[in-house]
Amino acid sequence: MKLAINGTTRTFDGDPRTTLLDFLRRDCDLTGTKKGCDHGQCGACTVLVNGQRINSCLTLTVMHEDDEITTIEGLGTPQDMHPLQSAFVDHDGYQCGYCTPGQICSAKAMLDEAKAGWPSVVTEDLTAEIDLSGDEIRERMSGNLCRCGAYSNIIDAITDVKEAAR
Repeated sequence: MKLAINGTTRTFDGDPRTTLLDFLRRDCDLTGTKKGCDHGQCGACTVLVNGQRINSCLTLTVMHEDDEITTIEGLGTPQDMHPLQSAFVDHDGYQCGYCTPGQICSAKAMLDEAKAGWPSVVTEDLTAEIDLSGDEIRERMSGNLCRCGAYSNIIDAITDVKEAAR
């Protein structure tokens, strides 16, 4: 079967029980996506599948034939960073950095979701344009944990990118 990962076609013909996370890390050598809890509770393994964020530890590779998968490596490079990557650096949105790839992939999808008008549980007016307040960002990013506690810096980084996009 074929998958498009960061714009490159990859072939998978391995064990059908292989998680997408393990395929990315072991077979594609894309180690930016991290294995945290391996139970879908921490968000360190967040990647984008067809533009939507998922925990790659909870899905099997065989479920993603012909899907477009984007990992942290596909968002930007050290020489040409995605605005979220730059903002995380500027705002020290990481400490140990382990959760950072998942945080950034999740933030990218979250900004796209808000732009598309998707409400969250804390959205007050479902008919209004989504305004990503601090509470909205916290709610929408709640599936991504940071053991170091860099949450306020992460919120600042996301807010900067949101403001720059206006």
